Amino acid sequence: MIKPMLLAIALSLAVDVCGYKPSGKGRGLPPDIKTLAVPVFQNSSLKYRVEQRFTGAVIDEVLKRARALHVTTSADGADAVLVGDIRSFRAAGTILDAQGRTRVWNVRIIVSVTVTDQRTRKILYQNPRLRFEGEYQLSDDPQSFFNEENPAVDRIAREFAQSVISTILEGK
Repeated sequence: MIKPMLLAIALSLAVDVCGYKPSGKGRGLPPDIKTLAVPVFQNSSLKYRVEQRFTGAVIDEVLKRARALHVTTSADGADAVLVGDIRSFRAAGTILDAQGRTRVWNVRIIVSVTVTDQRTRKILYQNPRLRFEGEYQLSDDPQSFFNEENPAVDRIAREFAQSVISTILEGK
């Protein structure tokens, strides 16, 4: 009876010393931040509508992960504001077929993100150069041709949102 209890205490201390904390219990945002504004991202890359996809993905991720946090698109009355800028969008062919046509494309998107406390004007999070990449393939069959770039950008936007919101909420 004593051995299992000692093991449980030792394990508890080891986990506590390692800094483990359950997901969603991080200390990334101050407790007084109740409303987060996520205005539409800027688009310095000039890639058509990519900023809308990234903004939507971030809002969706906040709503999924931080139920106590109210999300708005307007900075008026918000406790904190998340500002994003799509700095760069590049799609480059990486694999050619036997006829020399590009079959696999690599998409690289660079985004700048800043979260600012509206009351104190303190920057809570900033990364001027987040880089996310993904690939997509073109079909060999012209009958089934479908531009896979848009789904690839959507996947990258979701990965970006998951990473950024996790970092902001968990403080990792």
